[in-house]
Amino acid sequence: MIDYSKHLNEKAAGIKPSGIRRFFDIANEMEDVISLSVGEPDFLTPWHIREAGITSLEKGRTRYTPNRGLMMLREEVTRFVKRKYGLVYRSESEVLITVGGSEAIDMALRCLISEGDEVIIPEPCFVCYDPMTRMAGGTPVIIDTKAEDGFRLTPEALENAITEHTKVLVFPFPNNPTGAIMRREHLEQIAEIVIRHDLIVLSDEIYSELTYGSERHVSIASLPGMQERTIVINGFSKTYAMTGWRMGYAVGPKELISAMTKLHQYAIMSAPTTSQYAAIEALRNGDEDIAEMRDQYDMRRRLLVDGLNRLGLTCFEPEGAFYVFPSIQSTGMTSEEFCERLLYDKHVAVVPGSAFGACGEGYIRISYAYSIKHLTEALSRMGDFLKELQ
Repeated sequence: MIDYSKHLNEKAAGIKPSGIRRFFDIANEMEDVISLSVGEPDFLTPWHIREAGITSLEKGRTRYTPNRGLMMLREEVTRFVKRKYGLVYRSESEVLITVGGSEAIDMALRCLISEGDEVIIPEPCFVCYDPMTRMAGGTPVIIDTKAEDGFRLTPEALENAITEHTKVLVFPFPNNPTGAIMRREHLEQIAEIVIRHDLIVLSDEIYSELTYGSERHVSIASLPGMQERTIVINGFSKTYAMTGWRMGYAVGPKELISAMTKLHQYAIMSAPTTSQYAAIEALRNGDEDIAEMRDQYDMRRRLLVDGLNRLGLTCFEPEGAFYVFPSIQSTGMTSEEFCERLLYDKHVAVVPGSAFGACGEGYIRISYAYSIKHLTEALSRMGDFLKELQ
């Protein structure tokens, strides 16, 4: 027998599997399960976007594109971020098209971090930042965000976490799993600290178009002095219901995007050609699709928050993304125990808050990227579950 542990990279071997996928995989093997565990829109990719992909295939556009992505797509990205967030980038040198936002995050961290550099990560947050930091040789420095602060990153917490080894701040807002956002007045306080300590910000804005209320998303890169020290990550999966198309992008200073592009050349070559043509159509003509989906998510958000609070699961009101993050501390169970029992007893799949960092313990994440019918039935089953606990 081969002892494979001797051959595996120690960092890779030490990474824990995703807590999100675990419950999704269990639910997939059970009948009559309502799965609210994965952040995947239940909408189909809008037809005009699918049609653009089909047309590209019919015309035989099946070859590699430039490593950075089609120039037409990069130009549409620059128009989009200027129109939406007031950000101005050069399509020829400051945009990289990637295989989803996750690849862009990985490329950015690997290009920014050297062995021993510290990366500040506010938690709870998406599961990839910590393991990608470790694989790049960096040291994750975790800041626990709190419900009483709206799960925002506070300037005091950031200042206290910075050392002489700090190099990067991961900025995951709008936030998965909490739905927290950072308004301009909060961003200004963070930006002042970032500039003073000469940090680079990796701003994951994949949910930027899914914010609720009258105020739209503000990118931290749009603040004075921040564009030159920020890599903005975004993509098409959430905004346009294009999860399976695997399309993302990074915009930032040409020196940083150039380094990421070199790594992308060797690891990926180029993003899928068909998906790039579909993405061009999405950026050109997809604003109405965004508005329609955002309105639906807003309705589901209010339904779920109100329903959970009525059940006695105190729920922070999310202002972005499509997740709620209710407290289950009143049940006396751990997040893991709660999710396992709910899944096996009532066939409802949600994700333990602890999957998103230690400070997520005592919470669960529920995605409302699902139909009203599914959400209503899930609330009913959760109500029965809670009554049986009494």
